[in-house]
Amino acid sequence: MRSRFSINNYSNLGQRAITALFGALIIVGGCIYSDYTYFLVFAGILGFSQMEFYKLSGLDGMLPLKSFGTFLGLMIFCLTFLVEKEHLSSNYFFLIFPIVSLTFFIKLYRKTDKKPFTGVAYTFLGLFYVAVPFSLLNLAVFSVDATYNYQIIIGCLLILWASDTGAYFAGTKFGKTKLFERVSPKKSWEGFLGGAFSAIGVAFVLTRYFHVIEDWKWLVIAGIIIIAGTYGDLIESLFKRSIEIKDSGKGLPGHGGFMDRFDGLLLSAPFITAFLKIF
Repeated sequence: MRSRFSINNYSNLGQRAITALFGALIIVGGCIYSDYTYFLVFAGILGFSQMEFYKLSGLDGMLPLKSFGTFLGLMIFCLTFLVEKEHLSSNYFFLIFPIVSLTFFIKLYRKTDKKPFTGVAYTFLGLFYVAVPFSLLNLAVFSVDATYNYQIIIGCLLILWASDTGAYFAGTKFGKTKLFERVSPKKSWEGFLGGAFSAIGVAFVLTRYFHVIEDWKWLVIAGIIIIAGTYGDLIESLFKRSIEIKDSGKGLPGHGGFMDRFDGLLLSAPFITAFLKIF
């Protein structure tokens, strides 16, 4: 009989490699092809990540507005993209406030909701923790001459992936000294240094081929990703540990969920965007 392909037949490392390969092809291809395919790819990542966040909140006994909160996140992402492309005036940002305020009206009519205060709070937290960082990426990719530059997002992702990959292999091979044992017992200083060296190495390569920003800025971005990305990983580990789960989801075999894969980007994006817009 002809055997069917199933990613579950592979080891965890094999699953990670296959998922990373196909995921990278989709993301990199989408970012390079056009600004609209970049938009679709990251809108999808945002939507899945935010749904995962609200699902985790539900496991902790909270009742956020999952569907409406995800809609709000996608709306913010869409608005920032269209404003940066100059299809809409920046005045349209004022739509965010009344539409987000509808959360209170919806909660008012949820008769079975015994803790509306925390439900509203976690709905807003999902916006700030997931939707806002992804939306800020729109400002980053349009930060040079107000035109879409795929090199910025691709460069940031390559540095982030190099940091994650270097940390994984260095930690697995040499990890002995715990980095933050209370939150993540498996993470080590050896893994952190392995990720840092990998990220800096990729940043140096980017200075040879990606000239949309000055060379020194790639090195600063690498430093931001090394530090903020590591904290992003630790913060998500703290969240998961508090509700006693291993992964944020099962959408990415070998990696867990979308938040597991992009947690470093969630905390890095605000710093990267601020840096590019100011300097």
